[in-house]
Parts: sequence; C-alpha cells; structure tokens
Amino acid sequence: MYYLTLATLLLIYATLALSLNLITGLAGQVTLGHAAFFGIGAYVLAFLLAHGVNFWIALPSAGLAAGITGLALGAVSLRLREDFLAIATIGINFVVVALFLYLPFFGGAFGMSGIAGPFRESGTLLTAAALFGLVVWLHEAVRASDLGLALIALRESEEAAEALGVNVKRFKVTVFSLGTAVAGLAGGLYAAYVGVIHPHDFGFPLSVTLLAMVAIGGMGTLWGPILGAIVLGGFAQAFAFIHNYELVLFGLLLALVMRYRPQGLLGRRL
Repeated sequence: MYYLTLATLLLIYATLALSLNLITGLAGQVTLGHAAFFGIGAYVLAFLLAHGVNFWIALPSAGLAAGITGLALGAVSLRLREDFLAIATIGINFVVVALFLYLPFFGGAFGMSGIAGPFRESGTLLTAAALFGLVVWLHEAVRASDLGLALIALRESEEAAEALGVNVKRFKVTVFSLGTAVAGLAGGLYAAYVGVIHPHDFGFPLSVTLLAMVAIGGMGTLWGPILGAIVLGGFAQAFAFIHNYELVLFGLLLALVMRYRPQGLLGRRL
C-alpha cells in the first residue's frame, strides 16, 4: 500500500514538473508561483465533485480553469522578464492561497475534505500513469514542433527571437496557458487521490520545490524534471520525520547541484 501511494504521488509530481518545464525549461520564463495552478486544479475539482459533477467532467474542468488563469497571467506578464516575472508569479501564488484561505466556499483554513474520486487506489495509479504518459507525449510533441523551436528561441534571447519574426507575445501566452492547464489536471487528480486539501498545501514552498525539481534534473530536457521529481519526491517521503527542515535540505541539494553540475543531472554541459 505504501509503495502504491508513493508511486501515485511521484507520477503526479513528475507530471507537475513537466508542466513547469514547458514554461521555464523550454521557454525560459522563470515562474515561482506554479503551485498556485496546481491548487486551482485541486480546488476546482473538489468544488465540482461536492456539487455532484461527474469526475470525468470535473477533471478536464480543473485543467481548463487553471489554463484560463495561466492565460490571464501570460497576458499580464508580457512586459515582464527574468527577476520581475519571477517576483510577479510569487505574488500570484500568495494571492491564490489567500483566496483559498478566506473565501468561505473553498472551506477557509479548514480546506476541503471528503473529496471522492471514482476509483480505488490502484485505479488512481493507473489514471496518474495515463496522465503522465499523455503529458510526456505532449511535452515531446511541443518540443519537436514549430512551437517548440519558437519557445527555445524565446528562451535564448527574446530580442533575437523577435528580430527573426517570432511572435513573442503570442508564444508567451500560449506556453503559460498550456503549462498551467497541465498543472491544473495534476492538481485535480491529486485532490481526488488524497481526499483532503488545505490552502497551505499549494503555497510558495511547493513552487520553490517544483522549480528545484526542474533545475536539479535538467531544465529543457524530458527526463530531467522526471528525475528531479523522483529524487525530491522520494527524498521528502524518506525524510518526512524532519518535515520542518525539508526546504533547508532541498536548498542544500540544489546548491550542490548548481555548484558541481549547473546544467542539472541530465542536462547538457553548459
């Protein structure tokens, strides 16, 4: 049972890490608020299930809600770059958590409980594996497409990409909406699996952890974020007894990787 739970959570986190890799790894848009979209997906699914909506309608709706929010963020962030974009996304994360915390129909500080998915634990594992496989395919399809080439050009230099005729604004908005929609799907599945969610589950520390997963594994690669999710996700489970010091240990691990292998464990040498 423990290993089934661990495998399911690692698949969800690997899916979430790939969704961030689309934005940060491929397009070079550093975001420190990705957990907010994970939370939007979780809360939307929980809210819809509580009102009798079928799970297979609620789950895509969770992804759609997160994607629309990401679309809005992408539109707002068109003039923001690098540090300014990162700071803006931190603010988004805090705003979303505050809304979950203070709006009564989201359960406030008590969160939402009794979230019942339509299947047993093994069924959730299979669903998480199916979603993960779909996102792997999507990630590689994007990377091999004209969209992927445009995103990589955007990552290397926005000015050069624009000079070559790349519609920077359109591609920024596209990648934000795509990555956040995938995060919303992962959040919906997470809520259905754990059954109980709280606002602080989706706070800034999780956003930092997700960015660490991508950076440690190797930004812009397929297997790097997956490895990062396995390493940090497994690390969190193995050292759950020192949960209060988790971010300290993650920070130390990230510092070591950045010092001795700045391209990430599976990234190409810089």
